[in-house]
Amino acid sequence: MPISKPSLTIIGAGRLGTALAIALSNIGYPIHTLVSRRRSRLKRVARLLDEKVTAVVLQELRNVGQVVLITTPDDQLSSVTTHLCTLNVNQHPTPIALHTSGALSSKILLPLADRGWSVGSIHPLVSVSDPESGAKSLVSAFWCLEGDRKAVQQSRRIVADLRGHSFAIRSGAKPLYHAAAVMASGNVVALFDTALDMLGRSGLKRERAHEILIPLLQSTMANLITSSPARSLTGTF
Repeated sequence: MPISKPSLTIIGAGRLGTALAIALSNIGYPIHTLVSRRRSRLKRVARLLDEKVTAVVLQELRNVGQVVLITTPDDQLSSVTTHLCTLNVNQHPTPIALHTSGALSSKILLPLADRGWSVGSIHPLVSVSDPESGAKSLVSAFWCLEGDRKAVQQSRRIVADLRGHSFAIRSGAKPLYHAAAVMASGNVVALFDTALDMLGRSGLKRERAHEILIPLLQSTMANLITSSPARSLTGTF
């Protein structure tokens, strides 16, 4: 007999929150509630889903699903946690709260843990710039998990249902983990943008510079897929 999937409350209707809503709804996770600070954004997200969902602003949230996914920016996690602590949650077992921050650990959710919630973090190692294409990227992705035992177990089930790959780290290692992700992804984009400026000063239009540099970056990535960084580095550096 197949295990039923827990109902979800997703707090945060940005790119990642929307991508998660689409990806998880597509594989049978019931979306109990969508939560955001702006109603206009909630309406856009709801239209992307094949199921009818309850959409509320955070201040109106009164009850939650079995798993709460908090996908807000890091600086909003404390206020979201504070609001969740005000809810009269009578569910048994008490819900699981998972945030998707790469840099912060589950310790920021400790006020919920003190009220009996299970808490953890679940961070996908993918770059989500568009919700719909991002939903596809979340399938088969690598996910970093951290938190208490029950939260990590539930996170592993979510990742497995997405045909992804999970790994766990210590709570104290989250900042270093996030720095590594930024180094491998965000810094590459920033350096690419600087390279476009440099070619612009060489006399090329930005669009042409982009066209020229993309194959170089793709060939470097192809080398990294099959070789070590030392063997992938070519030319003078």
